[in-house]
Amino acid sequence: MRTQYLFKLSIKLCLSFLMIFLFNTNIQAQKISEFPTSNYDFSNPLPQNIDTKIDSIISLLTLEEKVAMCHAQSKFSTPGVARLGIPEIWMSDGPHGVRGEINWDNWGYADWTNDYITAFPALTCLAATFNPKLSNDYGVNVGEEARYRKKDILLGPGVNIYRTPLNGRNFEYMGEDPFLASKMVVPYIKGVQQNGVAACVKHYVLNNQELWRGHINVEVSDRALYEIYLPAFKAAVEEGEAWSIMGAYNQFRGQHTTHHQLLTNKILKEDWAFDGVVISDWGSTHNTNEAALFGLDMEMGTGTDGLTSSTESAYDYYYLANPFLKLLKDKEIDEEVVNDKVRRILKLMFRTNMNPTRNFGRMNNVEHLEVARNIATEGIVLLKNENQFFPINPSKKLTIAVIGENATRPMTIGGGSSELKAKLEVSPLQGLQSRFKNATIIHAMGYSSGPSAYGRVIPSNLDQNKLKQEALEAAAKSDIVLFIGGLNKSYLQDCEGGDRTQFELPFGQDGLIDEILAINKNTGVVLVSGNAVAMPWLSKVQGVMQTWYLGSEAGNAIADIISGDANPSGKLPFSFPVKLKDNAAHSFGELSYPGDSINQYYKEDILVGYRWHDTKKIESLFSFGYGLSYTSFEISDIKTDKKTYTADNQIKISCKVTNTGNSDGAEVIQVYIGKHKSKVKRALKELKGFQKVKLIKGETNEVEVVINAKDLSFYDETVSDWNLEKGTYYVYVGNASNSISEKLKIKIE
Repeated sequence: MRTQYLFKLSIKLCLSFLMIFLFNTNIQAQKISEFPTSNYDFSNPLPQNIDTKIDSIISLLTLEEKVAMCHAQSKFSTPGVARLGIPEIWMSDGPHGVRGEINWDNWGYADWTNDYITAFPALTCLAATFNPKLSNDYGVNVGEEARYRKKDILLGPGVNIYRTPLNGRNFEYMGEDPFLASKMVVPYIKGVQQNGVAACVKHYVLNNQELWRGHINVEVSDRALYEIYLPAFKAAVEEGEAWSIMGAYNQFRGQHTTHHQLLTNKILKEDWAFDGVVISDWGSTHNTNEAALFGLDMEMGTGTDGLTSSTESAYDYYYLANPFLKLLKDKEIDEEVVNDKVRRILKLMFRTNMNPTRNFGRMNNVEHLEVARNIATEGIVLLKNENQFFPINPSKKLTIAVIGENATRPMTIGGGSSELKAKLEVSPLQGLQSRFKNATIIHAMGYSSGPSAYGRVIPSNLDQNKLKQEALEAAAKSDIVLFIGGLNKSYLQDCEGGDRTQFELPFGQDGLIDEILAINKNTGVVLVSGNAVAMPWLSKVQGVMQTWYLGSEAGNAIADIISGDANPSGKLPFSFPVKLKDNAAHSFGELSYPGDSINQYYKEDILVGYRWHDTKKIESLFSFGYGLSYTSFEISDIKTDKKTYTADNQIKISCKVTNTGNSDGAEVIQVYIGKHKSKVKRALKELKGFQKVKLIKGETNEVEVVINAKDLSFYDETVSDWNLEKGTYYVYVGNASNSISEKLKIKIE
C-alpha cells in the first residue's frame, strides 16, 4: 500500500512540476509574443497586430541595442537583446545544404561531430529538372536540415543569370532564362520557409562574374535590368514572399549594389513592397551613409572579402556599428532610419526564432536522400546518344573502363561558401560498382588536378604520364569506356572567388579523350560540372551526359540513368556555345567581359543565352531547353484557345503529347513567344511557359500552358514602365529552344 501511495504521490508531483514549467514557459513566451499559437499562419506566421507589437518592442530598446541588431557579432550571427529575451539570429551558407559549423571569429571549421548533413544537387541541376514540384521538395528538405541545425536564415537560393560560361559561380544559380529561374525559385523559397527558416535570395543584383566582383562597376540598360536580371528576384519577393535578400559585391552605375538607392530603396522596398531584411554579402558594405540610407538592414563580414582574414574584434567598427551610432547620436541621421531596420529584423524573428509554431526539423533521414536522388536523376541531361550507347545493360557481363578523376573526386568539398560537410557522398564509381554487379569495372584516374583550396591553385603531385598510361591500358582491354571528367570545385574552376580561365576542359582532358578514342571508339563521356565546356571530341564519342554536381546521391543517380533504371528527362537551363566567342557576352570583347577591371558594359543587352543564338542565328552546340530521352515523344494537336486577345486575357495553349517509344519517360513542353515586327529590338522568342509531363509507353496526355497576355510586355525605357505592344505575335511550341514542333500566330488588340 505504501508503495502504491508513494507511486501516486510521485506522479502527482511530476504533473505539478510539469504544469508549473509549462505555465512559466508560457509566461516567458508571452513577454515577447503575447499571441496564441492559433493566430499563426504556418507559411507566413505573423499575427494581425504584429506591427503594433514590434513598435512596442522598439520603444523598449536603447539606441545602442538597436544599432547592435544591425550588424554581426560573429561570422554567422547577429546579437539579440538578452535583457528582453530577444534572441540572436543564426545563419548558415547554402543553398545546396547547411554548411559545417564555422568558428566564431575566423574562417576555420569548428570541427563539430554533429554537423554532417545531406548534400543536395547544385541549383543548375534543379533548374534542369524543369519541375517546380521538385523545387518545393528541395526547399522543404533543406529547410528541415537548417531548422534541425538551429539556423534562422539559410543563405540561398541564388538566382543570378548565367551570362558567361566562365563565371565560377554559375553552378549555384538557375540558368540563363529569367522565366525559368522565376518559376523554380518560388517553390524553393516557400519550401524552406515553411520550416520557420528564412530563405535569403542572392546576390541582388548583376553579380554575374567572380573576377573583380568586389568592385567591378556594371553598366547595363534599364531594359536588360528589368527584363533579364531582376525578374527572378521580383518573383522571389512578390510570389515567394522571401523573408530576406542578400546584396551583391559589384557596383551598378557607380554605386555598390548592397546599399543602392535605385535597386534597394526604390525597386526592392518601394516598388515590390519587400518587408524583409536586406543582408550584406560578407564584405560587400562600403559606406556608412549609404548603408544607413540606401536600404541595407544587416551588415555581415565587413573586412573579410568573403573568405579571407578579418580584423580582430572588428564588429564594433562595422559601417552599421559605431560609425552609424555616432551619426544617430549627432542627429545627422534620423532615428527612424534605424527603427525601420530593427522593425524588419524583428519581423523576421517573429517568422523564425520567435515563432512558437515552427517545427524542430530533421536531418540525414532516408526521405532527404530520396529527394536528393530524385532531383539528381531528373536533372541529368542526355546530350548525345549515338547508336543507343546509353543505357548500358547491367545484366551483361562486360568489362567497363571508368576513366577520369571525377569518378572518385568528392564534389561537396570546395567551391567556396557552398562547400558542404556531407555525411554521405556516393561517388560515380561507387554507384556504378553497386549497380553493375555483373560487369568487371576497371578504374583509372587518367589525370589529377590537385586538392581544392579557396583563392589558390594547388597542383597535383601525381605522375600525370603514369596516370594517362594506366587509363589507356584500361581502355584497351575494355568493352566500354566511360570517361567521367569535366570541371571541379577548385579555384578557377566551378568555385567562388574567381572565374574560369579557359572554355576547354582543364588538366589535359581533351587530349586524353582523343587518345582513348584512338584505342577504343566505344566511349561515352559523363561530364561533371556546373558550366558549359568546349567539346572538340563530340563527333567521335558515342554518348555524352551532363550530370552537374549531384550531392550525396551523385553516384547512385548517375548509375540510375546509365543503367536505364531511370529515364533521363533533364533539359539544359543554359546554352552551350560551340566556341566562347559565340556567347553573347564574349562576342563584344573584353569591355563586355570581364571589363577593364573598373567598368564593364553588358553590350549584348537583352540578348542573353538562347535569345542571342536565336536572334543572331548563331548555332549553339547544345541549346537551352535541350535534352534527350531513352524513349520518343510526339507533340500534336497544338492550338490556342483563341486567335485574338486583349491585355487582360489569358492565352491558353494546348497540345497532346504521346510517348511513342518503348519505355516510360517524361517530356518538357516549352512555349516561347515572339513579337512580329516589334517597334523595339526584341529577341526572336522568349520562354513564357513550360510543363513537364510523365508518360508510360504508349500513353497520350493533354497539356495546357496558360500565359497572361500582359506578360508579353517589354520594358519601355521611354516611359520607365512595361508596355504591351499590340499586333501579331508568334507562339512557338516544342521541346527545346531549337526544336519547335509548331509555330502559331495570335494577335493582341
